[in-house]
Amino acid sequence: METNLNEKNIAVLLSGGVDSSVVVYELASRGLRPDCFYIKIGPEEDTEWDCSSEEDMEMATAVAARYGCRLEVVDCHREYWDRVTRYTMDKVRAGLTPNPDVMCNRMIKFGAFDEKRGHDYDLIATGHYACTEVIDGLKWLTTSPDPVKDQTDFLAQIYDWQLRKALFPIGHYMKGEVRRIAEREHLVNARRKDSQGICFLGKVNYNDYLRRYLGENPGDVVELETGRKIGRHRGLWFHTIGQRHGLGFGGGPWYAVKKDVAANVLYVSHGFEPLTAYKRDFPVHDFHFLTADELPTRATFKIRHTPEFHPATLEHTAPGCFTVHAEELIQGVAPGQFCVIYDEEHHRCYGSGEITC
Repeated sequence: METNLNEKNIAVLLSGGVDSSVVVYELASRGLRPDCFYIKIGPEEDTEWDCSSEEDMEMATAVAARYGCRLEVVDCHREYWDRVTRYTMDKVRAGLTPNPDVMCNRMIKFGAFDEKRGHDYDLIATGHYACTEVIDGLKWLTTSPDPVKDQTDFLAQIYDWQLRKALFPIGHYMKGEVRRIAEREHLVNARRKDSQGICFLGKVNYNDYLRRYLGENPGDVVELETGRKIGRHRGLWFHTIGQRHGLGFGGGPWYAVKKDVAANVLYVSHGFEPLTAYKRDFPVHDFHFLTADELPTRATFKIRHTPEFHPATLEHTAPGCFTVHAEELIQGVAPGQFCVIYDEEHHRCYGSGEITC
């Protein structure tokens, strides 16, 4: 964590969960009294679809009061709909695989919040499991020591000015350590379960959400190797590349391996992890740099939120575009996913770009 925090005006994004609550503790233990902000988001006015629950507010209020911090609610409901949910629906409609949580960090937590209140503060502190490090005068996003919880992949699309304002007070901890701190300090939410899935959906099923806004668009399901029609799907947006569970076709297992958006056809492969479900080489475009403006030839990468980093060679094809040549076959590579690039030691995060294969 940065050393000159006493000279900084700090805002904490307090969600009501244990991670952001320990952020407040960490700052308070250093004699600081940051202002706390609860961001209210959701795709529409119907509270059924809003994740800003009454319990979240109760927890956030209790933690802020415990450390003598002011708590303010910032309504980013409309901004979330206009920027994040629209992005998600546009990508899904085009047959791509979006990541709403990535865009939430860029557009809401470090974006809309900064426009509304964060611009009055030097630093914005969050409960992300990530670190920062100044190397040769430049601030880098670096990985957490907890490989399971590391969230640099969710932060790899934030802007450079957002990274310069970002503070991750618990990023150097393992998740278990954060829990132990919360229990030791008798925080009200010390044993509260972590939130799962996409925040704004609350308890709503993702497919039900897609159905509500995009409807259904039935089409054929075809076996890739034989061209044999094996069934019908209700809409390409209900399926992701690499998906095995929930396809609902007999004689499986089946894997979703390709979408033909123009013909509205879902291609599947039969068997246990067929070769068609894997790729070693794939193109990436519109790479978003966090700090440096040049990528190494040798690197590691992620395409989803997993503990594993995959080694690869990057073949540069145009400014902001390159082909990833992975050293191993990668399951479930899908267009629209973000490919996050790290150095060979998977320590420094360079940023991310969109897969186009």
